[in-house]
Amino acid sequence: MRPVVKPMVPNLVTLSNLLLGIMALIYTLNERFTLAAAAILLATVLDRMDGNLARRFGVSSEFGKELDSLADLVSFGVAPAILAYASVLDPALGKAGLIIALTFITCGAIRLARFNVLNISDYFVGVPITLAGGLMAISILLMHHLAFWVVALFMVCLSGLMVCKIKVKKR
Repeated sequence: MRPVVKPMVPNLVTLSNLLLGIMALIYTLNERFTLAAAAILLATVLDRMDGNLARRFGVSSEFGKELDSLADLVSFGVAPAILAYASVLDPALGKAGLIIALTFITCGAIRLARFNVLNISDYFVGVPITLAGGLMAISILLMHHLAFWVVALFMVCLSGLMVCKIKVKKR
């Protein structure tokens, strides 16, 4: 691979993750909830790839780290929260559902900011937003088999787990 192209590859994967998060939001606006959840889950695959590619090519950077956090907030914070709100929480809980969704986004942002300043390499502090957002997408795929309160409680628990002090080993 040409030397000029190599540093761009991980960032292009990160931007693809971001675009999938935006697509999930658009699918949610159009009430295509299954496609929105699928876009979030595909974004989790790309999120895993971007860091691996950056390390493999030796092109890790602060810019890439910040870009990844911004993409993660959209794809695994905003998109799953709005998806859960539109598909389950608003119809069942109204304003209380909105508060739950906003809490998830806020906790995700706090978790990402904390991750960026701690610079710990062998474990995460709190559940990663990628995992929380992916689990929320799966819960929406299963929403016809789950009571609304299960989805709401799950979202509240994931919000707390993102900002708690538990150590989660990195793979």
